[in-house]
Amino acid sequence: MRQFVYISTAPGLSEDQVDEIVKSASRNNAKQNIGGFLLYNGRNFLQLLEGEGSQLLLLMSHIMTDPRHTGVLKLEDIPLEHRICEKWNMRRIRIGSSVSERRKLLDEQLPDGLDPQVLRLVRNFAALN
Repeated sequence: MRQFVYISTAPGLSEDQVDEIVKSASRNNAKQNIGGFLLYNGRNFLQLLEGEGSQLLLLMSHIMTDPRHTGVLKLEDIPLEHRICEKWNMRRIRIGSSVSERRKLLDEQLPDGLDPQVLRLVRNFAALN
């Protein structure tokens, strides 16, 4: 089991388009026993993916060729004993409009047991918008 975290640039996607991406990812990930979450700030994605290493590498190759975003950069590759997001094939984590609201919403929505470095990345990403 591994956990990947990546960021990418995807300006101008509507809320409906992002929700459709999450719905499609959830459906496809269920077939591969992959899970995780996605944040979108109106310009960039931050996504955490977990599953078997070979499945994640295949998924990342697909993500890197997806024309809806560019500049895919893997930030973390962490070995796992078990999935942290085991109940989520894919979940959208929504961020609020103010920085203090974002921190509160993240604390409510993020799964327990995240690696401290991953948690720091997610919080920093949410604070950028």
